[in-house]
Amino acid sequence: MSLWTSLEPASATVDPGDSTTVRLRLRNTGDVVDEYRFETVGSLAPWTVVEPQSLRLYPGTTGTAELTFSPPRTPDATAGPHPYGVRITPTEHPEATSVPEGNLTVTPFTEVRAELVPPTVKGRFRGRPRLAVDNLGNTKLTASASGSDNGDQLSYDIHPGSVQVEPGRAAFVKMTLKPRQIIWFGSAEARPYTLAVRRSGVAPLEVAGTYVQRSLLPRWLAAFLSTLVAVAIAFVMIWIAYRPEVRTDATEKVQEAGIATLPPAPSPTSEASKAPKAPSADVAAPPAATGTPRANEAVAGAGSDRSEKKETGTQERTAATAVQQRAAKDPSGPHICYRVYATGEGWSDAVCDGETAGTVGGGTPLKAVNIAVSGTHGTSSGAYAHDPASTNGEGHFPDPWTNAADGVDNYVGSTRKDAPNMLGFTINVDGGKGAVCQSAYVHNDAWLALACDEPGTGFDFTYAGTHDNDSWIEAFRLTV
Repeated sequence: MSLWTSLEPASATVDPGDSTTVRLRLRNTGDVVDEYRFETVGSLAPWTVVEPQSLRLYPGTTGTAELTFSPPRTPDATAGPHPYGVRITPTEHPEATSVPEGNLTVTPFTEVRAELVPPTVKGRFRGRPRLAVDNLGNTKLTASASGSDNGDQLSYDIHPGSVQVEPGRAAFVKMTLKPRQIIWFGSAEARPYTLAVRRSGVAPLEVAGTYVQRSLLPRWLAAFLSTLVAVAIAFVMIWIAYRPEVRTDATEKVQEAGIATLPPAPSPTSEASKAPKAPSADVAAPPAATGTPRANEAVAGAGSDRSEKKETGTQERTAATAVQQRAAKDPSGPHICYRVYATGEGWSDAVCDGETAGTVGGGTPLKAVNIAVSGTHGTSSGAYAHDPASTNGEGHFPDPWTNAADGVDNYVGSTRKDAPNMLGFTINVDGGKGAVCQSAYVHNDAWLALACDEPGTGFDFTYAGTHDNDSWIEAFRLTV
């Protein structure tokens, strides 16, 4: 061996997000001038820089190189010792490679993020939000959750009580919020609450949410009953004030009847007056009911339109067709187009880049969704549907995710007649490396807040819709 090496120090410590330097000393113990190339090996190689990358030494001379370690402040930089090596390859004798080894200890750090999904839930008897706990540190996290509110208006059923989350991972905690009192009539009331994520020796991390409690009976029913009671009271008062007097002549008629002992013989005139009269020829009969000309013309027009489309073979405009047209007009950026299959209405026309697909407030459930993208390296989605066998009040994912490349249709859900309603759907682009944003309109609710996936943080997809098994998604908007 014509080389002597030394790492100073052989063991070092570094904080994530910071850097430290180790000196590599080497001496050419051979008898020829040689050039040595350096290369870091091991798990720390992506975070290590060697300066200079090569040294030329004369026989008997010593040179120095510096290794700078800069692990990022992310879960990838796992806490603990990390062995590493420096491969030294002589140019004159490449077979005489040397690999001095050292050890670098990465110190632990803790970073936790918590989010309510969704932050606002509505209901009459209960609400079911979920708490997402993200471990952004480089050590395993153990945490528990508890709920509180002003006035102790809600009860909290949290499952599981505690979670363990690996670095760079997320865990979901299911909750059931129940109001302690029922609102029979009136407007919905917002009840803010706070969930605290507790860890040993650290101040709790608080997340704010809102439970909107609806009244048991709708407001219009209370107004109708109040009006009905008022009308009934007014009718009774009018009846009491203007009650008609009833007189009888029974005594007088009895006295007159006592004068005659036999009834008089009926006269032909009186018998004729009792017979029913024949209907007069001057009285016109009511006209027969017929359909309105406009209604008949509309039905005929709809039928002819369907037959004309079938005969001419009009091509269906899918999401892929729309996104290809949009990309041809505007090739400067990524685009996303989509359409929906609604109950009783079939496929809608495709819309793009933040436009609304579906009906808002119409109560029409969605059965399936057709999505296509351009400039995003493809997209993936999964339908979250009504579960008739649900035991926790939530739906389920009946089918695996589907994916499609740029410019190709991706379908989620089902257009079968007996297909379940969609509660929502998941979506990402570029395998979770790209960003996609969504906002959804849920039945008997409102537009939910805009939400996006966050590539590189464990959130490689976003979810549009609701988890409530008794509700459904009516409309949504997508942007990339």
